[in-house]
Amino acid sequence: MVFKLGLGMIAMGASLLVNPVFAAERHIMEPRVPADKLKEARALVSPLPDSPEIVEQGKIIYEGKGTCFNCHGKTGRGDGPGGLSLNPSPRNFWHHGMWRHRSEGEIFWVIKHGSPGTGMIPFGGLLSDEEIWTVMQYERSFSMGRGPGGMGRHRGMGPMGHGGPGGGHGMGGPHGRHGGPDECCQEK
Repeated sequence: MVFKLGLGMIAMGASLLVNPVFAAERHIMEPRVPADKLKEARALVSPLPDSPEIVEQGKIIYEGKGTCFNCHGKTGRGDGPGGLSLNPSPRNFWHHGMWRHRSEGEIFWVIKHGSPGTGMIPFGGLLSDEEIWTVMQYERSFSMGRGPGGMGRHRGMGPMGHGGPGGGHGMGGPHGRHGGPDECCQEK
């Protein structure tokens, strides 16, 4: 009996190694927009003003029509029930590098068109452009001001840490100052 139980535990452990319950998030520095669309995506800028009212409207879309919470989770950490089996796992909106290294245009493009090689499907047929910009303000609120501009306008730093205005500054947060472009988001 003990032998069978031991074999069962070994088999279960081996299955978790082969089929992990939680997949790793793709490295934050890896763009999710195809290379031939990056310039177009980075040129996109939200037409909406930053405001608490738009953040609240974004929350309604995130938790409702957009169904974002299914994969990204109610708290935006990429741990929703629909994302548990995805590989790579959904983006964690709390990660400072998510907002530091991606322009708002890139994030808009991925929501609208999806992200090849991931479980992120296109939502352009479900959400209007205005709704996408609106939900982005709510998603960005998870970062609690980490990243250039926090809830303000920013262009991200791009894949090599060279971005638009303000790139790489203002990385304070509840865990203190985060490193510069060569320290942020390094795989450990």
